[in-house]
Amino acid sequence: MEIIGYILAVFIGVSLGLIGGGGSILTVPVFVYLFHIEPALATSYSLFIVGMTSFTGAAYQYSKGYVDMKAALSFGVMSVVTVFVVRKYLLPLIPDVLWQAGGLVLTKSTAIMVLFAALMLAASVSMVLGHREQPSGVRTSLPVLLAFGMGVGLVTGLLGAGGGFLIIPALVLLAKAPMRVAVGTSLVIVTINSLVGFVGDIGHVYIDWPFLFTILGITVCGVLIGSVVGRRIPGERLRVGFGWFVLTMGIYILSRELF
Repeated sequence: MEIIGYILAVFIGVSLGLIGGGGSILTVPVFVYLFHIEPALATSYSLFIVGMTSFTGAAYQYSKGYVDMKAALSFGVMSVVTVFVVRKYLLPLIPDVLWQAGGLVLTKSTAIMVLFAALMLAASVSMVLGHREQPSGVRTSLPVLLAFGMGVGLVTGLLGAGGGFLIIPALVLLAKAPMRVAVGTSLVIVTINSLVGFVGDIGHVYIDWPFLFTILGITVCGVLIGSVVGRRIPGERLRVGFGWFVLTMGIYILSRELF
């Protein structure tokens, strides 16, 4: 199973390079189901892998002019603070067993994975059914973008997800960004959120650095492949394809955890 995990690490990078998100959607399940890592620790590992891999993709996209730094800062400032507070102070306070009645037990690990899947389903619907790109439209107000940034930070902090699967719909539907710009901008935001979240974990969890750097090397190769291929695919097709991919993964995780 671990061999499959290493193979999928390539697709984690391709996903980030191609659509600016989806890396954590693959990373957390791969760590949990293929490498048999406990979900809370898997979220920490995911933050490191997704953050470092996204940095590679963000640098490439910035060099091509596909990054909206104003939008990145609007999201980034609020989400970074939220991520750090959640990972450093809130997450360690959540008990391992959240609810128990007779033989039914709701653990912290199960809750993380179920919530993860539920958010994936919501994000996928917004992308598949969302409006077409309207780059010349009126942008959503700054307070709304800041509030959404806080929400993305909360998701990143709790679930170890870079937030790309939420950031991209927000940039396309709220900020009216073209899909290619949304991809590049998402990578910048995901990089900041993920690495800040990982720093907040240091001292709380055991880090297997050799294992992480092995996965990182594989995913970086994938993100470079995805970045090059993504330039040749229409933005609308990327958006819809991304939505269906997220929907499929969400259904799989939800069914796995509940049934």
